[in-house]
Amino acid sequence: MPLTDQSDVEYRIDCRPDFGFLTVQIPGGETLKVEASAMATMDTNLKMKTKLRGGLGRMLTGESIFVNEFTAENGPAEIGIAPPAPGSLEHVYLDDGVIFLQNSAFVAAGMDVNIESKWQGFIKGFFSGESLFLIRCSGKGDLWFNTYGAIVEIDVNGGYVVDTGHIVAFTEGLEYDVSRIGGYKSLFFSGEGFVCRFSGQGKVWIQTRKVPALASWVRPYRRVQKKN
Repeated sequence: MPLTDQSDVEYRIDCRPDFGFLTVQIPGGETLKVEASAMATMDTNLKMKTKLRGGLGRMLTGESIFVNEFTAENGPAEIGIAPPAPGSLEHVYLDDGVIFLQNSAFVAAGMDVNIESKWQGFIKGFFSGESLFLIRCSGKGDLWFNTYGAIVEIDVNGGYVVDTGHIVAFTEGLEYDVSRIGGYKSLFFSGEGFVCRFSGQGKVWIQTRKVPALASWVRPYRRVQKKN
């Protein structure tokens, strides 16, 4: 599988698994792609440019990805990155491999990693409860992604079923179909919904929490304004 443990840069991940914080040492003259609005701290010799992956024409469909590029000028520089979701961070090194991310999972990548959106189709995207688009990461270099909650890495060899709200990433070569678990009664009353059925050989990364479940748990405690 075209994933390795190496890295082109020095980095560390603090505060896992609750509030992952990424620090990267960018060599002089090199550039790092970072999720828009995720920069928390940086050295003064870092220069930023914002790039739109996908083009303005695709912006209306939600397919475009805004990425900030930080370049270390006149020597190396350090950048601190704080993803928006309270959860963990994961690093992989792509060696001419491909990983698909949920649209909110991308954090940072080297310049030789291509970041582009991939249309899931109405059936898979709509019924998964997630975005109609995935982020396709390919090429060679460092890639970081984040989750809501902790990360669990699963080796799939044959078949595996994951609740769609828990999927963070998966490797190319795995086929997947979205379907409901149980009948219609289970869909509306069991607390379970749609699942992703993976087949083939590869890796899947899942998150230990999902936002809709938190929203349902909090709902009974919300303040409700009484009508006069």
